[in-house]
Amino acid sequence: MKNLIVRAITGIFFVAAIVVSFLNPMAMVFLFAIVTGLTIWEFTGLVNDIPGVTVNRFINTVAGVYFFLAMAGYVSGYAATSALFVPYLLTIIYLFISELYMRAEDPVHNWAYSMLSQMYIALPFSTINALAFVQRGDGTVSFVSLLPLSIFIFLWVSDTGAYCCGSLLGKHKLFPRVSPGKSWEGSIGGGLFVLIAAAVVWYLTGGNAEGSILSLPAWLGLGLVVVVFGTWGDLVESLFKRHLGIKDSGNILPGHGGMLDRFDSSLMAFPAALVYIYSITLL
Repeated sequence: MKNLIVRAITGIFFVAAIVVSFLNPMAMVFLFAIVTGLTIWEFTGLVNDIPGVTVNRFINTVAGVYFFLAMAGYVSGYAATSALFVPYLLTIIYLFISELYMRAEDPVHNWAYSMLSQMYIALPFSTINALAFVQRGDGTVSFVSLLPLSIFIFLWVSDTGAYCCGSLLGKHKLFPRVSPGKSWEGSIGGGLFVLIAAAVVWYLTGGNAEGSILSLPAWLGLGLVVVVFGTWGDLVESLFKRHLGIKDSGNILPGHGGMLDRFDSSLMAFPAALVYIYSITLL
């Protein structure tokens, strides 16, 4: 009972922090820069427990946070120059060259896990910026919170719906090799809940949300993309934890585990949503 209360309180603060951050562009950038740093720090700590692996936690974390901030500056128009990314590229080069002199036991794995921290965490989080800052036809850039916030809402609705439907109806395992607790019934139920949520968002915004025009089919399509790729994101992290032989990625969020545990679905859903939005915009 005590753990349930702790979990509920943490969940409320977690959701509130994300929702409130989208009320202001600086708050959003600040919060998710911290989230990016904490997640990379957690990830690199986990892989350093693998025998023979010794990645540079500090440099990887700083690089990931810098990339997130550089992307925010670039897409927001605050500092729209590609020169922003030069320090990041120099950092990546350093991570490669430094292994020549470290005499590490397994430098190839160090390279692989260092690059994975950037591709798996820093890059996906940075796509939040590309969804939040929208360039208008006249060249100005506006902060549009609805799309990235809706993706988080869809993920939360999907998780809740999948848990409820899976608990009541779950019989057929979705991916027993990686995550025995997930069922097809739960995933489908979560998807249906998200479609309802997407329809509600479309209705409340009249299909024209802060200048980001999405029709009902487009909103439904976005919901399905989030469900499918969010589920894959969850499974990817489950496979990672199974490989390491751990239950939770950390304990920074009481009752909810670590940063990877809370944002695993987001790491696949946001890049996929960005591709989807850009694709339907170009059509």
